[in-house]
Amino acid sequence: MQTQPVRLDFQLSSPHHSRPFEADARYLPTGQPKPVVVFVHGFKGFKDWGHFNLMADYFAQQGFVFVKLNLSHNGLVVGGTGDLEDLEAFGKNNFSLELDDIGVLLDTLCSADASPLPPTEADAARLALVGHSRGGGLVLLKAAEDPRVKATVTWAAISNVNPGWTEELMQHWHQQGVFHVENSRTKQQLPLYYQIVEDYHTNRLRLNIPHNVRRKLRNHPLLIVHGDQDETVSLDRAHELKSWQPAAELAILPGVTHNFGGGHPWPTDALPAEAQQTADITIDFLRRTL
Repeated sequence: MQTQPVRLDFQLSSPHHSRPFEADARYLPTGQPKPVVVFVHGFKGFKDWGHFNLMADYFAQQGFVFVKLNLSHNGLVVGGTGDLEDLEAFGKNNFSLELDDIGVLLDTLCSADASPLPPTEADAARLALVGHSRGGGLVLLKAAEDPRVKATVTWAAISNVNPGWTEELMQHWHQQGVFHVENSRTKQQLPLYYQIVEDYHTNRLRLNIPHNVRRKLRNHPLLIVHGDQDETVSLDRAHELKSWQPAAELAILPGVTHNFGGGHPWPTDALPAEAQQTADITIDFLRRTL
């Protein structure tokens, strides 16, 4: 039996904007339809960051079709360097665009005509979302609005799309139209245009994670994974999510930080031990719920 996963690369387009964006899928060709797991990266992240390709291969070897995408305004360019380079697009990103991008991918995967996945290998009726950091918040919101999602897993997820913007920051941001955050890895100054705030206010109910988890994910299979040494998203966020959905499974990983042992670029062919642990917990959950 083949042990090296097949990789399918494909491109997506959205009715909501003009930027093409990319995705890829991994699976072992067994001739048996397998559950589909869609992975969503976080802020400043992208689908090929660090150890994510090793993670995709591992899920494929464990009997899943693993799909990951570049959100359209994450700063990458189709055919580009493979890293953040379009800072103008990055600045024009917002949460609604990201949710719509995930929706475009799900529409594609669930289409009998448009899906790049062979029907002999993929069972899109058994579909799960997995999201890291900001992507964890996105998958919660998408699961709340899309019944095709049968299970959801968050890794070090945010619990609110508003990260505590202060009144002082809001005044400056509104006056200047932009503020910048540093990418600690590349030292780039990444712009964030004020439109992200306007989008948040315009679509507040759609983007309200507490409301959507409480009201729409009450009986939805949900796994919350978080490291107790997370330096970026406090462990308190995981406890908040659990309080809003008491039936959710919560896995707190001792000694684990925000990126689950990974970094970019990742120098070896082995998953970080922390990421391996996270993958195994996730796989056990998905085997029980899909």
